[in-house]
Amino acid sequence: MEIVQLPPSAEAESTEPATTCTTQPLGRAIHMLGDGWILLIVMNLLSGPKRFGELRGAVDHISSKTLSQRLKVLEDIEFVERRAFAEIPPRVEYRLTEKGRALGGVIDSIEQFAQRYLSETPPPCPDEDAGA
Repeated sequence: MEIVQLPPSAEAESTEPATTCTTQPLGRAIHMLGDGWILLIVMNLLSGPKRFGELRGAVDHISSKTLSQRLKVLEDIEFVERRAFAEIPPRVEYRLTEKGRALGGVIDSIEQFAQRYLSETPPPCPDEDAGA
């Protein structure tokens, strides 16, 4: 495993990921896996092709704009294939490519980790620190 190091000019207090983190494959994977919308979209597509409206309904609280942007990213990196049908009304389906389906194993591993190590841990309460 290759260690991704921050450039010497990066300060410890910076909250933005270093640019070099996204230039290495591991850094790009961490960046992608950190996007909850992408993971939810892929999780929903693992069961088979879906139309835009189906995905929007399946992924709670996602706006059409966000869904559209994330699908475009997934298309650009060839994890999702967009298939348009020559029908009236127009119909478009999204399906995972082989690369996208491979992410299913990663998601399974995250789920196993969560069940093993986080199932007994209470979720953090965001309002708890608000009064401090």
